[in-house]
Amino acid sequence: CPWLIFYSITVRIGHSLNEAEKNHVTSRRESSLHKCGVYSLQEEMPNIALVASGGSERAMLGLLGSLLALFQDDLLDCVLYLAGLSGSTWCMVSLYKEPNWSSKLEKVKEDIKNKLGGNISFKEKFKKLKKYYREKDNFSLTDFWAVLYITMIVKEIDEQTFSDLRSKQSTKDPYPIYTVIDKQSHEDKLDADTFVEITPHETGYSITGAFVDTSSFGSQFDQGAQIKDQPEMDMMFLQGELKQHISWSSVYFVDIKQTDIRSLSAPHADEAGQVLLNLVEVNRLVLREEDPSSHITFLNDLLRGIHHITNRFKLSIGVITGCFEGCIVNLHIFGSFISWIFVLPSNFLYSAEVSPSVCLETIRQYVDAGIAINSPFLPLLRRERHIDLIVSLDFSENDPFESLTETAKTCKRLRIDFPEVPKMSKEEKSAPKDFYVFEGHNAPAVIHIPLFNIVNSEIKRLKHTYTTFQGPYSSDLIEELLEKAGLNIKNNKRSLLTEIKKIIQRKQSHICSFC
Repeated sequence: CPWLIFYSITVRIGHSLNEAEKNHVTSRRESSLHKCGVYSLQEEMPNIALVASGGSERAMLGLLGSLLALFQDDLLDCVLYLAGLSGSTWCMVSLYKEPNWSSKLEKVKEDIKNKLGGNISFKEKFKKLKKYYREKDNFSLTDFWAVLYITMIVKEIDEQTFSDLRSKQSTKDPYPIYTVIDKQSHEDKLDADTFVEITPHETGYSITGAFVDTSSFGSQFDQGAQIKDQPEMDMMFLQGELKQHISWSSVYFVDIKQTDIRSLSAPHADEAGQVLLNLVEVNRLVLREEDPSSHITFLNDLLRGIHHITNRFKLSIGVITGCFEGCIVNLHIFGSFISWIFVLPSNFLYSAEVSPSVCLETIRQYVDAGIAINSPFLPLLRRERHIDLIVSLDFSENDPFESLTETAKTCKRLRIDFPEVPKMSKEEKSAPKDFYVFEGHNAPAVIHIPLFNIVNSEIKRLKHTYTTFQGPYSSDLIEELLEKAGLNIKNNKRSLLTEIKKIIQRKQSHICSFC
């Protein structure tokens, strides 16, 4: 692949896999299905990927319960890739902190459950928020979201980076792929430039074929070369980047009290602290349907009087409309809801020799991939990954087939092989089965498993119990959700093995045709 070489850190243009991923996958393929009574030569083993949809904490725990059942049924060893977006990535971040997690999942599950029963004080959150502000040239509300919301769900401030985790990474675990979308490309309906994958080694545009070392994602680039370093994003920020751009209800600030804010306010707070605390207070007041105008006025005056903070935030605060607008932050107040738009400012493809749609601006907005397609199929459809079977775990709150149908439409436009997905009836969408198989010529087979279905659950009750926008789950809700997700795997172990054997037989026939 051609490289744009000017400095030590460069953009890689091309579709081939990076060497670290190749080595990981080669080693991982040595796992087998012998424990399940399935025997085949190494070259006959199917490349299997597990994709997990978004769905906030429901997706986080749904994925954990599914993986645990795969582990208990001796099926996890055959999974080559694990791809997630939005809430399912919260589970992935917790898993990959533990080297070789896939061989000790019972212990890892208990560790995650214990963590979810904990608490992070507002003082600790605010300390992390100020650290982000002081370290970054481009502090954005992704930092804000990660610290104030994600910690409320995952109960942890995780400061590890991908560089830290690379040394712990075990080839005994599936190779992880996290997914976001390029907001500008999505809005301009540029399918090929929409999906951005984040792996431990590279981050970039899956279909376009343009990547940068993940440790440099967020740093400033020009003509394919890094010109200014920025702190490597940590797992806290990553989880915020992967779950954003949604309207907030008051539940997201339920653990922030006015006394918490006052205890850290002036005279104890420095200039940055005053800005951040007032942003929190404006948010809290709006969500409580109280008048935030005095705080908006104060924030406006504060920003006018602090030149370097004004440059950092690039805000224009409309006192009458209650609207913050800028290239770093957009905050729109609508009645009792606030919609935040988050930005990762630096575009690593600025002025690079790639598609004009992604290289002309110095900043790009990367947002929750769930607003486009709520399952990360596209990165796994890169031909270089040679995926034979995709097991799709759908944790969506509404239509459990939407991610499939939207992926099929997108693939048709991009001329990527993907199975045809028939139109589902209204009845099928509201009461799905627990196991579907979709196949197509030259396309990977797709097994689709909706979380709530007619086999394992009272669908209406569980959908009402586990909504996307609610506070942290109780221990009882956590246990029930882990069980329901696990049943979808255990009830279909035989069906999963049947589909795997079919692929092995096809590969054997293909090999024999060349004998």
